[in-house]
Amino acid sequence: MHLSIKIIALLTLNIICSSLTALSADTLLKFEMPARNPYLADSNNAMAHGDSAQQDAVLQPGPMGPSRILSTSELQYNFSGPGLMGILTSGEYVDGQRVFWGNGLDRLVKLDYQSYQTITEFYLPNVEPYTESQAEKSIVGFDKSNSGLLAVIRGFMEIWKLKNLSGLYTVLDKDHNYYVGNKSGLIQVYGDQNPMNSRSPIIKLRQWQLPDEVTGPIVGINLTYDGRLIVATEHGYLVAVKRDFSEYQRVRIRHSEGAENKATQRAGYGWVRNGFAIDQEGGIYIASQEHIHKVVWTGEKLSTDISDGAWTEPYLNQWKHGTGATPSLMGFGEEDQFVVITDGQPQMNLVLFWRNAIPDNWQQLSNTSSRRVAGQLPVNMGKTQAFEIQSEQSVVVAGYGALVVNNNANNIPWYLPKQAVSVLQSYLGSHPDHQPYGAQKFKWDPVSRQLREDWVNPSISSPSAVPIVGIGSNMAYLIGARNNQWTLEGLDWDTGVSKFHYVIGGQRYNPLYSATLIDNDGNIHYGTPWGRVRLIPAQEISDE
Repeated sequence: MHLSIKIIALLTLNIICSSLTALSADTLLKFEMPARNPYLADSNNAMAHGDSAQQDAVLQPGPMGPSRILSTSELQYNFSGPGLMGILTSGEYVDGQRVFWGNGLDRLVKLDYQSYQTITEFYLPNVEPYTESQAEKSIVGFDKSNSGLLAVIRGFMEIWKLKNLSGLYTVLDKDHNYYVGNKSGLIQVYGDQNPMNSRSPIIKLRQWQLPDEVTGPIVGINLTYDGRLIVATEHGYLVAVKRDFSEYQRVRIRHSEGAENKATQRAGYGWVRNGFAIDQEGGIYIASQEHIHKVVWTGEKLSTDISDGAWTEPYLNQWKHGTGATPSLMGFGEEDQFVVITDGQPQMNLVLFWRNAIPDNWQQLSNTSSRRVAGQLPVNMGKTQAFEIQSEQSVVVAGYGALVVNNNANNIPWYLPKQAVSVLQSYLGSHPDHQPYGAQKFKWDPVSRQLREDWVNPSISSPSAVPIVGIGSNMAYLIGARNNQWTLEGLDWDTGVSKFHYVIGGQRYNPLYSATLIDNDGNIHYGTPWGRVRLIPAQEISDE
């Protein structure tokens, strides 16, 4: 009798917990989410930063701990070649399966959604294939030593291999077409040899070269809510093209005249440096080295005209290299609506710009560059004194919350050129000598109409990976490091308190600037210097 009651109680508790999990991501959601773009793959990760709004936040709950060392059976590692920093999740095929699509330095891959193993590879022409034995040799080297001059040299050698990496911004559409833009202005579309079969080999479907009058490497791709592919170039051009490439329109972003002459010698520091966000009404939000822009896709043309709702505003840029952030959208439906970046100050600010009309009674904030600035606060990681901090990451947004992490390496050797400091937080980022610390969240208060600091966690470390928010578990997840071992860190989204961490392992699991992703089933996965890894922690049951 007691056993039956216990079983019933456990079943009831399980049902309640399952219901609460679903409610937390849907019915109990306290804020609006961006509308799903019907032309993107029907998944939670159809493009870089997740979706057109570029929030790095998904409805799925992620892991909840408790803290422990993950076993080898809880790690799915796939050698898939260097440079697969992001990977996209398909919608369901007619055979009921999903796959992951990704591209790196030497190949495109499709991975099985369930096993995370390679289904098929498509090797890029005129690129020397990178072998698994090469990867294993590098991993052994970094495991042996990832600090000091020899490790720095090894890191430079690895970075040098990635010098020709192209097509970091990709899009996967509802028809399982995978769009990749490269540095030469070529858009290539890949798909399945048999579109009905998720196991099918990869083939190139078509390609399109940007017209001669559109110059500069492609630095971003996104998709409008009516299915137009939007492409941005480093020289300040935007192109809207049909997905079959049968028709295109173009516009040059305001203030971009001569941008081709302003590119720096440092890779990734052109006039436009990052991707861009798109809203449901056709607003395209893109940052250049001095300004944040709203360009409007009207359904027929790209417009920079104020009459169509477009605008251009300056932001603070004493650093002279502009923002390192892809703009993120905040606020939907009846909420206050903003576009969010970090600016170009040596100690960067988090900045919110009114996305549409500026409220009539809005007064320009002090020390800001524009009346359109709704909020601006320094990123200080809780320190009272000013210090340099710049990020190459998009701001993570969920609801009215905005999260940034510190990627500034510690203890920079005197002999290391400033342009080469990235090797410390990338290939050497888990070592206590160099790893950065600090995560800071800001929050918009719609009642007082003020941006406020929400919390700071100065002891958490996120050397290079882009964090993500699992709304269903109300957690921010990032790939961190402890005792020179890579970890998954779970922070309470409301308080910043560290709720748990998983120890993943050594240098095989370095995130190397990749996105921390949550798949449709709540598992964490991300890219490494040599492939991909997914964490599948076993279900843990309390003894109580």
